[in-house]
Formats: sequence, structure tokens, C-alpha cells
Amino acid sequence: MVESKEEKKEEKLEKEIKKEEKQEHKCGILLYVVLAVSIVAIIMSAVAILMPRSTTVAPSTSTTTAKALLGFNINSNLITPPTSLADAPVITQNESFGHRLTNINEPFNSTELAVINNAPDSYFEQAGEMLLNGSIKNEVFPRGNRVPMLVVNGKPSVIYFGSITCLFCSENKWAIALALSRFGNFSELFKGYSSFGDGDLPTIYFAPARYNSSGTDSLGNFYSSKYINFISIEDENPITAGFALNPMPVIAENINASGNLAYKDAFALINELGSNQSTAFQGTPYTIWGAYQVGGADAVDLGNSMPKNQTFPLTYMTHAQVLSQLAHPDDQFAYTEYAAADVYVAMVCSSINNTAPVCSLPAIKSLETII
Repeated sequence: MVESKEEKKEEKLEKEIKKEEKQEHKCGILLYVVLAVSIVAIIMSAVAILMPRSTTVAPSTSTTTAKALLGFNINSNLITPPTSLADAPVITQNESFGHRLTNINEPFNSTELAVINNAPDSYFEQAGEMLLNGSIKNEVFPRGNRVPMLVVNGKPSVIYFGSITCLFCSENKWAIALALSRFGNFSELFKGYSSFGDGDLPTIYFAPARYNSSGTDSLGNFYSSKYINFISIEDENPITAGFALNPMPVIAENINASGNLAYKDAFALINELGSNQSTAFQGTPYTIWGAYQVGGADAVDLGNSMPKNQTFPLTYMTHAQVLSQLAHPDDQFAYTEYAAADVYVAMVCSSINNTAPVCSLPAIKSLETII
């Protein structure tokens, strides 16, 4: 049947209406998509504002702290200090206790160095067993806080921060030197004292000290080891007075002035650990033994037992007497020094995966489980 003209017009009109409806539908879908994307973008922006952000802190240029660490693995030279100081010469005049400068800054002779460098492992083992079985009567603290290691030239670092005027630093440095001797040796050590007003104890200086200066710091030492680095920072003030510690900004400036990256980063690590109360600097001595930090002396050994008063037998001893007891330990004084050294040795052994021979000593293995 032939369609009329009117029917054809109606059919064409219907097709156009349907076409327009399809176009409107597509536009509606597109509008919803655009709206949905906009809503998602708004939500994501809000979340980004509310979420905490991780930030990279640029190294500080302030003189109050040393350079901020950019990691804990660096390549750097260490500091070799002078073997003598024109403004702090060796004094040979004998003086009485409480006013001693006798032999200050004098280098250890070869026999004296051998007491530290060549002490038999058997002394460390016996002292360690005594510490473990409770027969050490002086105070020894076999514990430390785990911290990031400062690795320099591929080796973990031992960091010492002390003061030449400090009584507990002076006593503790005998144990520090003994511990370090298990992983290397000293080619030079020097005789010193704590301040007159803080015990006047005979001690070790790791480098000649400016014992009559203020606001200075002794940096560097004469230690070498294939296992570890030794970074020593010893604050200096006149030992004829009492204990004194330069302000931290002054110490930082002195270290920055050295231009040595290892020492800058060592002090920066000490500052960074200040954000944690358990590892924050609270006084000297402050040491880091590889992956362990010790906030004070590991041992308090000022005689053959803890005194009930402030009269410390070690105070009256000479360097020769201290070295004689360490060479032939037969009392609480000497064994406590070796026991404190054992604690440090265990910390280093744990940090270097027990690769040094001393790490095989039974007492050291036992101490590693409790530090």
C-alpha cells in the first residue's frame, strides 16, 4: 500500500524526535561524568590537605648544630691531631694531689702503650665472667640503646664525646682505651688529669689537650683499626678550676671549623639522637659504640670498691700505678675497668657481626645477649 504524504511527514518527524532524545541522553551522561569527576577531585584535594605530609628537611645552616646528616654512610678522612702543643707543653714538675699537672700531655712510652694495646684476652674473659656472676663489686652497667650507625669509609664508628675536666670521663677513658685495643691499636696516648675541682684523677688524653684554654675542643686521635673508626671529641677548659663544658653551639662551631665531614656528622648524630629522651645528651661521657649508645660511664670505678664517702683511692694514684694494676689485675679496680671494657667490646662485636677474634670469647658472647 502506498503511504500518503502526511504519513511520511509524521514518520520523518518521529525519527528527528528520537534523534534529539538520543543526543540529549548523551549530553546528560557526559554532564554526570563531568560532575562526578569534579566531586572526586574536590574530595581528593580535601584529603590531601588533611593528610600528614612527609617533608625533607634541608641541612641546617645554623651555627648551633653541626651539619644535618644526609644518611649515615659517608666517605671522609679522619683527624690526626698534633703530637704536641706549644701553648700547652708537657709539665715535669712534681705537684701534690689536688694541684697536679705532673707529666700532663706527656706521651705514653712503648711499655705504657703495650699495657693498653697488648692486654691479654684472658684478662677480658675473667673480668667478663666476674661481671656475669656478680663478683664485680663496683658499678658496671651492661646496657645500651640501639641507634643508627655512623659508617665512615665502610666501617662502623665509635664516637666519644667528653671533657678533659670531667671526673667520670677521666675514669672511664681507661676502659674505653682497653675496649678499643681489641679491634686495633693506639700509636699515641697522652697523660692527663681531670680538673682540680673534679677529682684530679689520672687519666688518658687521646690527643694533647689545651689544659689552660677555654672554649676549645680537642678533635682526633692516633687510633687505627680494620674493623671500626674512632671519632673523639674532647671539650677543653682549664683543669685548674672545676668541671666545665662549653655550650653546645660553641662545640658545634669548633667542629664545623675543622671542615671534617666525619666529625661534623658524628656531632650531628649526637644532636639528632637528642629527639629521643633515652638517647639525648645529658652530660659527659657520652659514647656511641657502633649500633649502641651509652649516655654515661659504663663503670664507676674509683677504687677497689664503691666508697661510702667522697675519698676515692684512684684519685691519689699516679699514671704508673694505674698502668701497673691494669698490667697485672688482681683487685676490684683493675677488673672493673676490664669488665666495663667488655661491655663496650660486646656492643662493637654485635655491630660488626662478630668478625673480630675477641668476639669469640665466651664472656663477650654472653654479654651480647644482655646489652
